[in-house]
Parts: sequence; C-alpha cells; structure tokens
Amino acid sequence: MPDRCAWCGTDPLYTAYHDLEWGVPNHDDRHLFEMLVLEGAQAGLSWITILRKRENYRRAFDDFDADKVARYTAADVERLMADAGIVRNRLKVESAIANARATLAVRERFGSLDALLWKFVDGVPRDGARRTLADVPAETAESQAMSRELKRLGFRFVGPTVCYAFMQAVGMVNDHVADCFRHREIGELLAAGRP
Repeated sequence: MPDRCAWCGTDPLYTAYHDLEWGVPNHDDRHLFEMLVLEGAQAGLSWITILRKRENYRRAFDDFDADKVARYTAADVERLMADAGIVRNRLKVESAIANARATLAVRERFGSLDALLWKFVDGVPRDGARRTLADVPAETAESQAMSRELKRLGFRFVGPTVCYAFMQAVGMVNDHVADCFRHREIGELLAAGRP
C-alpha cells in the first residue's frame, strides 16, 4: 500500500479521488466550473459527503454545462431543492446558478474560466512543499486574491478557504505531503511539462 495523504483515509472513493484527480493541473472549463460548484457545496461539510454525491450533482446540474445551468429558472431551483441526491441548501443551489451566469460573463471578458483562475498562480502550479498535513494552510494570499476577484465578478460561496480547496483540487498547488507517492508523481509530471 503506497503512502498517501492521511486526509483520504481508506474509503475506495476517497483514495481514487486522491490518487487520480486531486492536485493534477486541470484547465478544462467544465471541470473548473464543476469544482467551483462542488467546493462551494462542501462549505461546512466534509469533502467525502460531496464526493459521494458527485454523480448526483452531475445529473442534477446537466453535467456542469455552464451554458445550461445559467438558464435555470425558479422552477429548476425547486426541482433541485427536492433532489435528495444533492445538498439541499437553497443558498448553495442558487449560488451554483449564479456561478454559471458569472462563468459566462467571465468567458466573454477573459476568453475562458481557465484564463481567469490560473492567473492567480501565473499559469504555473505551485509546489506547496508540505511535510505534514499540519503544514497545509486553510488559505493563502493567492486564494484571498482569487476570492476577492470572484466575488467582484458575481460568484458566490467562494471565500478564501473554498478558493484554496479549489486550487488544491485542480492542481494550482501540489499540496500532497512530501511522503505521499502522488507528491513525487505530480512533481515529475510538471517537470516534464505535462499536463
């Protein structure tokens, strides 16, 4: 069994997320929108709760197609509030729709969600160089700047802690701890100029 970051425990869903997705640089707008919505939905809850509901979220939110979600109406909000497969918090549901609309505006202004979000690390993933989980911060200057900008652009549930969790998830920072096998693997990917 390889050494992993302790936060993922032994749940197969959690370890698969840790081993295959978390910390891998991602520039796909649909995935970035999905992770913004899911990280916002996670606020106040455990990530495993959201991870277990992820497929339900994909179904409920048209596979995170921002163009479709941006057109949701009050009837869609009520449909989502009745969906036991997602977190039925009205503010979080409404924020997903608001964030889809803000995403469309960002595309108009910046060309893509990717172009806006990755500028907070100058387009280059950072190596957090964390020795232990205790070394991992809840937020950084970059996540604070991202939060301010996203709020200014109309996004919701994007505080600096949510933004930092998002940055970790989409590989803007490699926060796998030093003895985790993925820290080295992701470092090698980045050194090779991938992905």
